[in-house]
Amino acid sequence: MDQKIDLNADLGEGFGRWRLTDDEALLASVTSANVACGFHAGDPATMRRVCELAAERGVRIGAQVSYRDLAGFGRRAMDVPAAELAAEVAYQIGALEVFARAAGSGVSYVKPHGALYNRTVRDTAQAAAVAEGVRLAAGAAGRELPVLGLPGSELHTAAARVGLPCVPEAFADRGYRSDGTLVPRTEPDAVLTQADQVVKRSLRLARDGEVTAADGRTVRVRARSLCVHGDTPDAVRLARRVREELTAAGVGVRAFV
Repeated sequence: MDQKIDLNADLGEGFGRWRLTDDEALLASVTSANVACGFHAGDPATMRRVCELAAERGVRIGAQVSYRDLAGFGRRAMDVPAAELAAEVAYQIGALEVFARAAGSGVSYVKPHGALYNRTVRDTAQAAAVAEGVRLAAGAAGRELPVLGLPGSELHTAAARVGLPCVPEAFADRGYRSDGTLVPRTEPDAVLTQADQVVKRSLRLARDGEVTAADGRTVRVRARSLCVHGDTPDAVRLARRVREELTAAGVGVRAFV
């Protein structure tokens, strides 16, 4: 059986002189880079630098769009009118596209960040607004822009409705609920930091398409991409180990686009 999976991480999560992620080191392990577009983190110089580094290494560039929330790192719940949210999503993608093209690449997909990611799992209206923003940007770019998100989410339903490809994602370092959603970061065991635990979960997700939820139940998670958060403690070592162990187990690590 030809087993393969994409490995993605959040990059460019800094602002000015402050940097949260070790972008260059992470790009040695991942195949797709979710680049912050300035709303939860990132600035023009950071976006340009990360796009150049990703293009040099053949890593696919994705726009990680967010609510406008620099102070809260995009992890605070917000209520944004649908038309405004769609415009802001398109705006973020367009900004990153400039730097991606200048680096000889382009934006290959879109992934919401933080509170927006979690909100669009169940919120039909916010999911539709994000999908509309991606559709606008895809039309301007003249190509498809797949939407990376949680399997079975309202976001994927909305994206499919407007003709956008959907890519199901799983998380190597986040806790799961029995319904397949993520354990909120405000609750215990929301983030996994032990390397052996993260690697074991990654292998199981890639080979078996399942994960153990916080309540001990087995949850089916069929994913084409696996996320290791760039701001997780020791993220560089975790990403490197995950890639090495996947390769050793015969799982091909390659971009989904």
